[in-house]
Amino acid sequence: MNKEEKIKELKKKLAKYESRLAFKMKTYRGVIHESALSELKHSEVMVLQAMIDDLKREIYNLEHP
Repeated sequence: MNKEEKIKELKKKLAKYESRLAFKMKTYRGVIHESALSELKHSEVMVLQAMIDDLKREIYNLEHP
C-alpha cells in the first residue's frame, strides 16, 4: 500500500469514528457518579476521542514527513 492509499484509508476510518462520536455526544451528559451505565458511556466517548486523535496524528505525520 502506498502513502496516498494509506492516507485515504485513514481518512475513511477517521470519518467513521467522528460520525460515531458525534452520535454518542448527542446523549452524553458527562459522568453521573454512582451510575455504571454513565461511566461506561464516558469510557466509550474517551476511547473514541483517543482513536480520533491518533488517526489525525498519523495522517498528519504521513502528509508532513
